Amino acid sequence: MPPRRHLPGRFLALGTFQPPGGPERPVRAYVPSVVDASRPHALLILLDGQNVFGDHGSFAGGWHAHDAVDHLVASTLEPPILVAVDNGGTHRLTELGRDVRLFTHALAHDLLPRLERRFHLRGPAGRAVGGASLGGLAALYAAFDHPEAFGAALAMSPSLWFGRRCLPRRLAHAEVTVPAGVRVYLDAGARERGRMFADAADLAAWLGRHGLPPADLLWRPDQRGAHHEKHWRRRLPKALRFLFRREALGPAAR
Repeated sequence: MPPRRHLPGRFLALGTFQPPGGPERPVRAYVPSVVDASRPHALLILLDGQNVFGDHGSFAGGWHAHDAVDHLVASTLEPPILVAVDNGGTHRLTELGRDVRLFTHALAHDLLPRLERRFHLRGPAGRAVGGASLGGLAALYAAFDHPEAFGAALAMSPSLWFGRRCLPRRLAHAEVTVPAGVRVYLDAGARERGRMFADAADLAAWLGRHGLPPADLLWRPDQRGAHHEKHWRRRLPKALRFLFRREALGPAAR
């Protein structure tokens, strides 16, 4: 049987976002055709927004995330409203690295309230932050530090090496805690440099030992994956299917 046809969604410009110490950058949204303003919908904020949609303007080819979201329309999963936040260019290493907790605080307390005013959103369980590399690291901080805002992280090839493995050390010393009920999608490619793959595998094992049940944690080792947009684009659909299962999103109304 051929797949059920559906109407494409629409792209929206949502102004700009400026984290502390960083430049203004555009924020864009993709709203699936099934979104109904009368009922709440899931949300996914993706970082490094230049790479989220098409190839034009991307670093090494876009993720075409809107196509992946549209494939959820004909499924039993809920396609999220997709919000892409561009990075800060030359400020990227600082804002997603050294100042990552300032950046994620701004996501939770500046950008998210604006999105709540614009869209009818589910509660925190239905809101995720995602990214790759330093964006994946920032997604983990966002979900761990701000459970009142976000209930899930999509972390592809996260840069756990940053700051001499600062996030794993903070977790081990309870300087960062893992909230109850948080969902984490975590992956890495075996062909990535250094300890990227090993660090991600270690984090997945640590999260499993410290309370994240299999229903809330998906560790996805990619034996042919490298640190590249095309591999993150390939892995994105499965990440969406894990994070946006309707039973995991919380009540449909608030």
